[in-house]
Formats: sequence, C-alpha cells, structure tokens
Amino acid sequence: MSDFYELQLILDLPDSLPAADVALLRWHLGESGEEPQDPDAYPLLAARGPAARIGGTLVGDLSRSEQGWALTARQEVHPDEFDHLRELVEWLARRTSTFGTIGYLRFLEHNVPDVLIADPVAGTAQRLTLLPGRSTETQLIPDLWS
Repeated sequence: MSDFYELQLILDLPDSLPAADVALLRWHLGESGEEPQDPDAYPLLAARGPAARIGGTLVGDLSRSEQGWALTARQEVHPDEFDHLRELVEWLARRTSTFGTIGYLRFLEHNVPDVLIADPVAGTAQRLTLLPGRSTETQLIPDLWS
C-alpha cells in the first residue's frame, strides 16, 4: 500500500502578478536560484521526468499567455508535504484569475480524483470529492495527521 498522491494544477494568473510572486513560482518550479527566507522551504513543483508511482510524467511550467501567466504542474506528493502544499495552493487561489477547476488531488489507490475549485472573487478554493458516499472536504489539502 502506498501513501502517495497525484497533484495536478492547471490555472491562469493575471498579467498584474507582481514580479516577486512570479519569482516565487519559478523557484517552486525549480527554475530559479532565489530561495525564500524560510529555511525549511523547498521547491514543491520541481520534479520532472517519469513518475515513480502514479504513472506518466511529472511536469511543471509557468508560461506567458495573452491574459498573463499560465501554470501547469503534475507532481507526485507525499502527505508529509501537505502543509506546505496547502499554503501554496491557498496562495495560488488568492491570485488566480481562473474561476472553477484549478486542479486535482488523487490518492494513488483511488480511481477518481478530488477536484480543486477556485473562486477568484473571494480568493478562496475548496476541494470537491467525487467518490460516491463521501462529502465535500472541508480542507483544500487534507491534514492527515490531525
């Protein structure tokens, strides 16, 4: 049994995104040497190449678009990273211009992912569980240790 998850993020960010925010995203994608002040921080979206457990390829890209920025990432994540991932996804939800689906979180052994949904007007996001018999989750990224 494995405790890994697949995280996908697919969202747009406005052209007005401050340079410091772009730099932080590039650092999380492993594209920049600038490190944040937090000594415990590490890039969360930097894995590339074949996925060890979830199949397919691990990717991460931030590109200019007509509306600003386009972010796509697919990563293999462990629950030990969930606190940092929750902070990052909440941070993205406060900045995204995408209304609706911004990504997915799927436990390795489940066939159906949970959907991450943003409301850019409120600057929030929530996780919607699609598996029958489970209600919508209260935490965007679960806290499995609480």
